[in-house]
Amino acid sequence: MSSFTEEQEALVVKSWDSMKKNAGEWGLKLFLKIFEIAPSAKKMFSFLKDSNVPLEQNAKLKTHSKSVLVMTCEAAVQLRKAGKVVVRDSTLQRLGATHFKYGVVDEHFEVTKYALLETIKEATPEIWSVEMKNAWGEAYDQLVSAIKTEMK
Repeated sequence: MSSFTEEQEALVVKSWDSMKKNAGEWGLKLFLKIFEIAPSAKKMFSFLKDSNVPLEQNAKLKTHSKSVLVMTCEAAVQLRKAGKVVVRDSTLQRLGATHFKYGVVDEHFEVTKYALLETIKEATPEIWSVEMKNAWGEAYDQLVSAIKTEMK
């Protein structure tokens, strides 16, 4: 596992602090970006299969997307302190099993990473930088690596 520096941690914490109060809105934007890039990803979510509700108004999608963003960001924020990926309200084993069950592959993680970075950039335009992008990229890569370990 590569090191997550103090500087990277500070950038992640700073951006998450500015996004936290609107985590629901940013989480939904994250998933709308994912579905825009990869429309077929919608099929992976059972609660979207027979729904006629527009994505922006789907209560289950809103709940799911907020919890995913919060979990991702909180895992990133505590990465240095814990020295490894830790997730709250879940376990890496459960995340791995769920992602495996739904057939998540490397391309899905790449689309999500791109969408995550774009969402954070949009949420924090006044503080966004190449360094912040790299910090979030590193944190995300470590989270994905931990999930993939449990998918086998």
